[in-house]
Amino acid sequence: MTFTTEDFSKLKSKIDQVKVGMLTTMDGSNYLFSRPMTSQQLDEEGYLWFFSSDHSAVAQQLAQHTHVNVAFSDPGKSLYLSVSGHASVSGDRQKIEQLWNPLVAAWFPKGKDDPEVALIKVHVHAAEYWDSDSSKMMQLFSMIKAAIVGEQPKDIGEHGKISR
Repeated sequence: MTFTTEDFSKLKSKIDQVKVGMLTTMDGSNYLFSRPMTSQQLDEEGYLWFFSSDHSAVAQQLAQHTHVNVAFSDPGKSLYLSVSGHASVSGDRQKIEQLWNPLVAAWFPKGKDDPEVALIKVHVHAAEYWDSDSSKMMQLFSMIKAAIVGEQPKDIGEHGKISR
């Protein structure tokens, strides 16, 4: 099963707005670890791509536990996104060539032909987002009003779930 066109567009738009997410993996002792990663692409097949070294801690962790979460946030825009899925390390040279860019080159001084350059490929299963397009002042007003009348705030943004 794949995402609907509308869900895919919404997810891609939100990830493209933030770009850097905290990729969370599990180590061999079942502890969670997160690190900032720059998303390179969410492709039409529902794969989210990141560059990494195939010798990195994240690559080693993915060899043991494939479940991951990527949390994106832009507090200035009140945009928050949680993406879950399964990940693997890929040495696909064509995909590396396709996604290579000058910012990635800063992390890999030997260039894209460095045998350690790899991709993390996250097969996205589901996402949840919170997105407020209203100003901070309108959000604050809605929360104060809700507190006064004893209700939850309304009209402070969109919350949704996207899944396959």
